[in-house]
Amino acid sequence: MAITPVVRELAPSKSTIRLHFLCAFFALASFVWGYNIGIIATIYVHPGFKKALHHPNASHTGLITAIYYLGTWISYVFLSHPASDYLGRRWAAFIGVFVTSIGAALQVGARGSGAYSMMIIGRIICGLGLAVVSTSVPLYQSEVAPAKERGRYVVMNHIGLVTGLAVAFWVGYGFSFWETGRGVYMGWRLSIAVQYIPALIFCIGVPFCPETPRWLVEKGQLDRARASLQYLRAVDPSDPIITAELVQIQSSVEAHRAASESSWTVLFTRRSLFSRLWRAALLQFMAQMCGSTAMKYYLPSIFISLGLGRRISLMVSGIESTLKIGCTIIEMLVIDRIGRRVTLMVGCVVMSLALLINAVLPIAYPKNINHASDYTCVVFIFFFTFGYSLGFGPAAWVYGSEIFPTNLRARGLNFAASGGSIGSIIAAQVWPVGMQNIGSKTYFIFMSMNIASVVIIYFFYPETKRRSLEEMDLLFDEPQSPHFDLDRADDRSVEGEGEGEPVRPKSDMV
Repeated sequence: MAITPVVRELAPSKSTIRLHFLCAFFALASFVWGYNIGIIATIYVHPGFKKALHHPNASHTGLITAIYYLGTWISYVFLSHPASDYLGRRWAAFIGVFVTSIGAALQVGARGSGAYSMMIIGRIICGLGLAVVSTSVPLYQSEVAPAKERGRYVVMNHIGLVTGLAVAFWVGYGFSFWETGRGVYMGWRLSIAVQYIPALIFCIGVPFCPETPRWLVEKGQLDRARASLQYLRAVDPSDPIITAELVQIQSSVEAHRAASESSWTVLFTRRSLFSRLWRAALLQFMAQMCGSTAMKYYLPSIFISLGLGRRISLMVSGIESTLKIGCTIIEMLVIDRIGRRVTLMVGCVVMSLALLINAVLPIAYPKNINHASDYTCVVFIFFFTFGYSLGFGPAAWVYGSEIFPTNLRARGLNFAASGGSIGSIIAAQVWPVGMQNIGSKTYFIFMSMNIASVVIIYFFYPETKRRSLEEMDLLFDEPQSPHFDLDRADDRSVEGEGEGEPVRPKSDMV
């Protein structure tokens, strides 16, 4: 009899279950995003793909990779934020997945003399769609979650991404056994088409999900916002928790409207907003220039260069991507405890070490003359995976999704994500050409970016853990002021209805 209250205390609440289910469901769109990236890496080493595209060289392969990010950049700047602002977060994600499916169809059908062009066009269209997915999903997750646990729920976006990557590598590995003439022609095409399964499930389920309360308040739909909050918090609509949270959201929205911040140009003209924009954009840029783009798109090729066979390389790539899921779950559990800054810096240090080993050993033991050296490089690629999954992978999106005001959040995150597209375009072109011309010295380029990132994050990025979305104005208000303590802002939070205590100037603190 005495055990029952304890069980009830330990059991997750209805609200927690609902939030986990919703955020996991939207991570299904991120799964499509990750699968779309991962499957390209597997078909680069597929003989049927090479034959269909007339044996593309390193420059052609780099363009196929980089052109996707041209599509994401166009979408981030011109398309993704209107979709999130005018259609809502959930319908924006729906549109993104639907557009991605169109791009995938063009890639599946690539053949004949126009195969390379079809692949290029298909990749651009996928970039247009997945840019919408990559911003609307973390926006949705950040706006439905309580402040104290927001990091955990937004990290589920990255869990969906890395799960998609892992499944893509395993699918590629599975199709590598289909070596008949028909398998060579159809294998890589069917592996791309597998993404239609999660895409269809997501598109069917979106209409049954609630819209975020903050977006509804922004659109003046207060009754729907209250109903959405009631569902998300699993309490009665008249509960004081709902009223207090709704009032806080309304106050934030009205304050920004009164300050004439409805125009996106204030992201560049108002100091406190621009300080958020350049930080979020630079963080996305660094997240791609750390070497992650190369690891996602060229991982099987990297393993082949280390002396592994094609099929073994695909299998090891699948293992590496599967471990990313576990590493990201670890990040989900710690990001709200130790903060964004620490996870980002530790991740950069680990990645720098891994890249250093992969740069030095092939120089010391060229042309695979020492298998122990090659296997050590493989092991440290797994270390790189841990560092990225602990740091930039999820934390860059968590940070960018939580620092902008409600009415500018979609626009701000999309502008910031465009910085990631620029970094990805550079990395995608540099990697294959660099590996062809200077070999493993290419790793030094990305290692130096990680070292620089540690310094930049330490000096210029305030901690945002446990701050409510409405408190970010205070956190980023004139950060250069000597009366404002950015490094310790995260230490002053209260236990309550999921909201932190507002940040105060030092003169008000004991």
